[in-house]
Amino acid sequence: MSSAAKTVREPNAHRRVKLAELVEFRRGLTYKKRDEVDQSSNAVLRANNIDLLSGRLDLGDIRYIDAAIDVPAGKKLEAGSILICTASGSRSHLGKAAYIDSPMDYAFGGFMGLLVPCNALYGKYLHYFMRSVEYWQFLEGLAGGTNINNLKFRDLGELTVPIPEIDEQKRIVAVLDQAFAALDRVSDHTQTNIDNSVSLFESWLKLALNLGEHSWPIRRLSQIAENLDRKRVPITKKDRKKGTIPYYGASGVVDYVADHIFDEDLLLISEDGANLLARTYPIAFSISGKSWVNNHAHVLRFDDFDSQEFVQLYLNSISIAPFVSGMAQPKLNQKALGQIEIPYPPLEERKRFVAAAAAVWQRAQSAKCAYEQRLANTNSLKESLLQRAFAGKLA
Repeated sequence: MSSAAKTVREPNAHRRVKLAELVEFRRGLTYKKRDEVDQSSNAVLRANNIDLLSGRLDLGDIRYIDAAIDVPAGKKLEAGSILICTASGSRSHLGKAAYIDSPMDYAFGGFMGLLVPCNALYGKYLHYFMRSVEYWQFLEGLAGGTNINNLKFRDLGELTVPIPEIDEQKRIVAVLDQAFAALDRVSDHTQTNIDNSVSLFESWLKLALNLGEHSWPIRRLSQIAENLDRKRVPITKKDRKKGTIPYYGASGVVDYVADHIFDEDLLLISEDGANLLARTYPIAFSISGKSWVNNHAHVLRFDDFDSQEFVQLYLNSISIAPFVSGMAQPKLNQKALGQIEIPYPPLEERKRFVAAAAAVWQRAQSAKCAYEQRLANTNSLKESLLQRAFAGKLA
């Protein structure tokens, strides 16, 4: 612990003390953009190096500056201290913090700060407090309803922290460590189940399509759907008249307008954008009823809804990279879209396939919702433990 850290009287009772009286605050290292390099011995941590949910350091994306720069010892992480985000473009990241349990040869940037506890405060105890609802409510109060993006220590220093004897702080931390470790194992297992629930439908779909593709006739998309791209009308944002009718683009609804150009079941397929290759979300999606579509989504009409749903399922399960032109600005033009070949079973078989897919999807979603509720319950239990701990009610 730094010799510069403040010292205060060891409290004899569970009382509240302002944070300004309990810690030394150190501002982060400022440097110029030209000082940044690809790799060096001078590593600098930033806001993205603190995981918001777990309150742990994330060393996956580290910034480096010229090794010739002399970084003062006070601008590096110190064991027992707390690294905190004091400025961010996202208000939700302000105040997120990570406990530093051992010396680390990392500097911290100008949008960060370091809290170095006094002799009466166990750093890890403070870090748990900074994960509590009370702490985040205090930060909300500082915002005063405005979109602040800077957290000043003179304001943060007004936070009052319940301070029992140092041995009691360590006991509380030991209890919370054990409880949170167990809850984290539950959370990790539950998150795995959520991920498995999501992949269940995708796995079933690929298997079912693979089994059918060997016997189904092949059709080009232009042979089984009518392209209505000629009816699309893009409207600039300033010219849109606000309303309740969805205005669709490449990835879904982008606005709501007062009029419509379609009023039926249709399949929209992304025409451009990075998602054509990245596939972060579906490129094909069904719409129904009144709608307006701009020129970033292809519009297809099918003879029946089951055929539309079958094609949607198939397109979202395959890579369309061979049909996409341009890497910097990926585009699936109308001609290439029409040439996509689709294994296309008879109508009755398409209906059975779509019905089976809907059933599997429903089971997967039900399981996902159940696991998400379990995860929420686990997080609520953590909050309850923290509340009890800092109310002096943790056995």
